[in-house]
Amino acid sequence: MKLTKLFNEFFSSEKAGGLILIICSVLSLSLANSAFAQDYIHIWHIELFSKSTEFWINDGLMTIFFLLVGLEIEREIYIGELSDIKKSLLPIFAAVGGMLIPAVIHFSFNQGTLFHRGFGIPMATDIAFSLGILSLLGNRVPASLKIFLTALAIIDDLGAIIVIALFYSTGFSILYFGLAVLIFGVMIFMNRMKIYEIWIYLILGCVMWFCLNQSGIHPTITGVLLAFAIPFGSGNEKSPSYILQHGLHKTVAFFILPLFALANTAIVFPESFIESVSNSNSYGIILGLFLGKPLGIFLFSILGVAFGVCSIPREIGKKHLVGIGLLAGIGFTMSIFITLLAFSDNTAIVNSKISVLIASLLSGILGYLWLYITLHDKKSSMEEY
Repeated sequence: MKLTKLFNEFFSSEKAGGLILIICSVLSLSLANSAFAQDYIHIWHIELFSKSTEFWINDGLMTIFFLLVGLEIEREIYIGELSDIKKSLLPIFAAVGGMLIPAVIHFSFNQGTLFHRGFGIPMATDIAFSLGILSLLGNRVPASLKIFLTALAIIDDLGAIIVIALFYSTGFSILYFGLAVLIFGVMIFMNRMKIYEIWIYLILGCVMWFCLNQSGIHPTITGVLLAFAIPFGSGNEKSPSYILQHGLHKTVAFFILPLFALANTAIVFPESFIESVSNSNSYGIILGLFLGKPLGIFLFSILGVAFGVCSIPREIGKKHLVGIGLLAGIGFTMSIFITLLAFSDNTAIVNSKISVLIASLLSGILGYLWLYITLHDKKSSMEEY
């Protein structure tokens, strides 16, 4: 299967970015539990324009990450895997299962408790980490498997964005929301009028970010809205969408996400480590990511095939679906991000982050080993449905 230039570029940046995220996470955890812990953690609480450094990273820079995610979703919908309804149904079914089952698992452990808001935490897949681990398997990975995981993770991100917008918004202001909608409408009008100057959209996007932040809706949603307002055109190398997406790849992979990892894994491990993950919230997160993700992805994919609404490419075997499901259990970026929205209590946040790290580590190791073994089995890659 021929891969497009932009997809290869995207996969390469995510491959290196995933490895950098691992390094940054280990470094941050080490510093947070060293003799330099107090000074290191203080860095993320230094105020800039009356807001902490952590705020500007999580609510500001992550908007750029969501902008890139939005541009990737847009490209997939217009000319990528999601443009063909038959091809898109498999990753759509898989992503829905991979979000629904983990959420149900978490909710079953936490219904009626203070932790019920954390149901969205195990729903997310970290696209950089999952593709980074997949890339370690080298050329033995079929192109269709790379595309499947990428499409699944992108749909997963879209689902996480919807969950954030619907369930993690607070203190709603109709005035600022109305202004944000008006600005978005102006950008859509500009798009229809074929106004292609990217800088105009970016300035209006900054104003929309402020309005959404004031409205109570999480401002990172601005990134996705802005992505769909920027003209896509034919999607070629001269289109505004392509130019911006191309320009953001390395910035996001090598600066924004590593900075997010450093800021949000500055976790001081509690003395009673076992106790910190021995609660219903931690059980829901760990089991949701480590078991719920592969179970949901595998079952919903098989159901889609059984009902005849989608098909699995010849290069992908059923065993591979389990491996991809395990890699999708690497929550990290999005899971930690939702953790910060779900809870205000610091203990709950720290324990949730530790649970995400444990589940992501288990998922990454087992997913790699599973695919390493099954991708050597030539017969499994030629299964037919």
